[in-house]
Amino acid sequence: MRFAIFCIVMAVATTAGAQSVPSAIYTDPPVDHAHPAAMTVIHVPTHGVMINGLVYSPSGAGPHPTVVICHGLPGNEKNLDLAQALRRAGWNAVTFNYRGSWGSPGVYRFTQDTDDALAVLAYLRDPANLAALGVDATRMVIIGHSMGGWVAVRTAARDGHLAGAVMISAGDMGRVGGLERVEAIANMADNMEGLAGVTAESMVDELHVHASEFLLKNEAAGLVHLPLLALTSDDGLADHTDALVSAIKAAGGKRVTAEHVATDHAWSDHRIALESMILGWLGNLR
Repeated sequence: MRFAIFCIVMAVATTAGAQSVPSAIYTDPPVDHAHPAAMTVIHVPTHGVMINGLVYSPSGAGPHPTVVICHGLPGNEKNLDLAQALRRAGWNAVTFNYRGSWGSPGVYRFTQDTDDALAVLAYLRDPANLAALGVDATRMVIIGHSMGGWVAVRTAARDGHLAGAVMISAGDMGRVGGLERVEAIANMADNMEGLAGVTAESMVDELHVHASEFLLKNEAAGLVHLPLLALTSDDGLADHTDALVSAIKAAGGKRVTAEHVATDHAWSDHRIALESMILGWLGNLR
């Protein structure tokens, strides 16, 4: 079982077929010559290095609601189709690469991923960047796919100022750390391209050391009051998300929306449906 772990953002439909699909998925917005759509390279300071990122900005005068998209393990799927759909719908869509991944400096470590995502949020909230990038700091959402769902949940639980979070086919890295070593090494060997300073064995050793700490259910208390969209698929990982949802509800949380779709881990044949589900959910945030 591969753990392609991505962090992302998308939008509606069900396994029975698409419902009303937001026009933003199919229709380009009017061109605003005074405030055109743009793509901006950013370099985010985190623990002594500058990691790479991009901001996909919509047309129109800001500030705009903003989504931070965290890629997964290793991040082959960047989910840029989802970023574009969000931009068409009027959202800033921010992507970035963790330390030691895909050209960002440093060595890759699971323990760094959440700190790097928090650093991106802090960068976007800096007054100078708020103005330059047209970010509405009161309407920021983090979304993650596969391992990215794990990063998004851990980040949201620690940040305390987000408007919502989305996890898509999330992989619980605490559970991965509890796998039998040979199986875990085989999984990591398939998911280390684009990562610096690691071997499959070193990745498994790190997860094993932090297995209890990394469990998704540990984050329930920090998510009780946060709107959360929890999407699962037929990839064998649905119970990872279900355990967190159950823990949040047991702690008194009432703002979780959970949906299951019969598709693969990457939502390969449900990309438009995924975009529609997320855009619909984002449109209902208060």
